[in-house]
Amino acid sequence: MGLIGIELEQAVEIIAGQTNKISEKELISVWDAGGRRLAQDLTAAFDQPPFPRSPLDGYAFAAEVVKGATKTMPVELAVIERICAGEYSDKKIGPGEAVRIMTGAPIPAGCNCVIRQEDVTVHGFGILIDRELKPFENYCFAGEDYLAGTQLMGDGDRLSFVEMGILASAGYDEILVYRRPRIALFVTGDELLVPGEVLKEGKIYDSNLYMLAGRLKELGAELCCAGRLLDEPESVCTHLLEAAEQADAIITTGGVSVGEKDIFHQVLPMLRCDRLFWRVLLKPGTPAMFSAVNGVPMLNLSGNPFAALATFELLGRPMLAQLTADEKLPAIRQTAVMETAFTKESQTRRFVRASWCGGKVTIPQTGHHGSGILASMKGCNCLIDIPAGTKEIKKGEKIAVLLL
Repeated sequence: MGLIGIELEQAVEIIAGQTNKISEKELISVWDAGGRRLAQDLTAAFDQPPFPRSPLDGYAFAAEVVKGATKTMPVELAVIERICAGEYSDKKIGPGEAVRIMTGAPIPAGCNCVIRQEDVTVHGFGILIDRELKPFENYCFAGEDYLAGTQLMGDGDRLSFVEMGILASAGYDEILVYRRPRIALFVTGDELLVPGEVLKEGKIYDSNLYMLAGRLKELGAELCCAGRLLDEPESVCTHLLEAAEQADAIITTGGVSVGEKDIFHQVLPMLRCDRLFWRVLLKPGTPAMFSAVNGVPMLNLSGNPFAALATFELLGRPMLAQLTADEKLPAIRQTAVMETAFTKESQTRRFVRASWCGGKVTIPQTGHHGSGILASMKGCNCLIDIPAGTKEIKKGEKIAVLLL
């Protein structure tokens, strides 16, 4: 029958023990790499930039030739060439010479500084310079971004837009990444309608499927199958068995409490899978259940929208982290100072929606904190972790929060 009524941390440990890291890799374009996890170490094959280059539009020359230049005694240099970005000159620039150069263009041999075009006076086929420049002033060295042989990224790194830019600068067009976790997501309940259907008496539109699907995609998962299931144990079993053939994990909402329609107490024996735990000592989402369908971890969450959201963040995200071996995926835990009071007594460990900013946390003042209330979650970016037995939390008190 598994454990009943366990602490959150124990539930997370059980989930981790039943969830295997995805090791399958695939070759993709860097263009499509945003949010993916790298499956190889990548090093630079060349210096970046691969040559000394100009950081501005101006003139390049040797700094030594303008030593002693002043406004009353400017130095005149002959401009012998123009170099634009994308061009290259193999000439060596001699004393008394300069080249017109554009931003990003290679600085030719014999030059070790660049002066802005606004700071010179054009004089015939040459220029007048009325001040001294230091060697390597306005000069970008070859390899100043990174040198050949530098490890740019490592196996397991998550790729953002910054990493995509770095890889492109290093000439990578394709890379190996771990495939995305494939999640099967189902919501259960005869009362649920799909948005677009006519709202009937006694029915409600489903929000959990859309909410959790959106969250899973934000966290880098791929939905291999998703949908609404009726409260029919045989049909649910069929869908779960089919899902287990293609998914790395299954997540459901609804059907886990103690009512007549809480069908997962019937479904698990029909699937011949062991319930590893049921009921977690927290609110909302106490009835959360966990098992494995043919070796595929299955997390069953409460059907109440905020309860489903909160317990997904507390249990589902650690499951995704285990699948991806991404240590940054679980919610970040921090200490914050309460900007508003929470006067409701918490006999059980409670997680309350709130907004965190700069170490301070504010609870929505709508007064609606029930597990079935979703609208007041808008604008919230954290959950306050209130210990069991807390009478109230006063303004100014320190409290633990999980940043979402």
